Amino acid sequence: MSVEILDGSTVRSFVEDEPAFNSSVDGRFAALDADHDGLLSYAEMAGELMSLRVLEKHFGVDEATKEPEELAGLYHGLFARFDRDGNGEVDRDEFRAEMKEVMLAVANGLGFLPVQMVVEEGSFLKVAVDREMGQLAKAA
Repeated sequence: MSVEILDGSTVRSFVEDEPAFNSSVDGRFAALDADHDGLLSYAEMAGELMSLRVLEKHFGVDEATKEPEELAGLYHGLFARFDRDGNGEVDRDEFRAEMKEVMLAVANGLGFLPVQMVVEEGSFLKVAVDREMGQLAKAA
């Protein structure tokens, strides 16, 4: 993990750089595709969905008041967002499309003022920051 400064334009610029964004998303897709069939099952995506920490309240601790059935329903609902055609599997195009929506929502949420944030190595946010820093270094 590292502490980075970013704003919505950092993330938006990364998403709009289609070759860079697709390369990063495709890398994550390939890493999740355990059986290398070009499709992601719920089982293959479950760990990634849970890492989104949608219930996080304080410093990496999820809210513990949810029943296991509620949590399962929540994660299945997230999977359904990716599985746009409802066939029970997520293909590369579905994964790209949903990740684009997610990242643009993050960009909108960040807004235009820079914020300091802890980001995980290899995360899409870290890739976006590194990309921006590389562009700034080239311009200097």
